[in-house]
Amino acid sequence: MGAVEFFTTATGPNLKAAFNIAREEAQWEHGHGGYTGTIAEKYEVSLFDEPRRSESAALARAEELIRVGDPRIDDKWGPAGALAITTASGHEGWLFFGFATH
Repeated sequence: MGAVEFFTTATGPNLKAAFNIAREEAQWEHGHGGYTGTIAEKYEVSLFDEPRRSESAALARAEELIRVGDPRIDDKWGPAGALAITTASGHEGWLFFGFATH
């Protein structure tokens, strides 16, 4: 069993609600059997206390954090990372990212 990078966005009334929505959607799309390589494998989230960004800018920052091996998200069994974003439609949300078992 390996690990793959994942990136997904979600909106909700707060970070925890958006995280749960993203997990539930991934479980619905990829199943509940584990090793999906998605946010469905995550049980915790760590918010990176950084300025809100556009989706594309947040994706570039998340890719950078993964590339440098930031210890907050460098564990397939650890928490997902989260960056605050403004979606293309103008809503506030979060980009969730990290490594997940596959």
